Amino acid sequence: MNRYADITAVVLAGGLGTRLRDAVADRPKVLAEVNDRPFITYLLDQLADAEVHRVVLCTGYMAEQVSATLGGSYRGMELLYSPENSPLGTGGALRLALPLIGSDPLLVMNGDSYCQSDLARLLDAHRAGQAAASLVLARVEDVGRYGAVDVSTAGVITHFSEKGSRQGHGLINAGIYLINRAVIEAITGNEAVSLEREIFPALISRHDLQGVVTRGRFIDIGIPSDYFAASAFFNELPGTLCNRGET
Repeated sequence: MNRYADITAVVLAGGLGTRLRDAVADRPKVLAEVNDRPFITYLLDQLADAEVHRVVLCTGYMAEQVSATLGGSYRGMELLYSPENSPLGTGGALRLALPLIGSDPLLVMNGDSYCQSDLARLLDAHRAGQAAASLVLARVEDVGRYGAVDVSTAGVITHFSEKGSRQGHGLINAGIYLINRAVIEAITGNEAVSLEREIFPALISRHDLQGVVTRGRFIDIGIPSDYFAASAFFNELPGTLCNRGET
């Protein structure tokens, strides 16, 4: 059964990529070359493998390069574009793109990170948990760069720690979300809104944010050292590693 036939995927592809500018100066970071192909194509392959039919790309910085490179389709998926005239933050970008998104919930991916994950199992967990949003959580050796995520034994996210405030092994936000449409419809105004700093903390206060842990590998190309490591990461990527209860 194709669980994602009627669910629109959204890739947040509008980041300025300031920290990566020394390594990738002539294009947006989603188009940074990894093994002679744009980084974002690894995300699109993940979506195509999950049998997603429609993808909206929220673009911003050098938006025209993204649409010119990818065009209107990829592996049979329809590609649509929602360009920002000014930075709206991750939440504001989703609100702007909402007229192009025909589903509830919507599947959202950060455009500068990749995490192995069983997206079908994520959707099953989201529906079973009945939370307003579900986040894929990845285990890493050091949470310091990303900020740690605490989750209850029932799978409810209870706290996000600021980047650098904790060190060592733990769970982080892997940049893959299923979000109910009502959460995005509730975003009003034209100010920038952040999922991570505003929307998700508000859901935590209502005990309405679920974490789904993956054992899959994770990479974020937001800084040059990890961008340069991405080639080996994808060359060495094994099949999805799943255990019962994990994506």
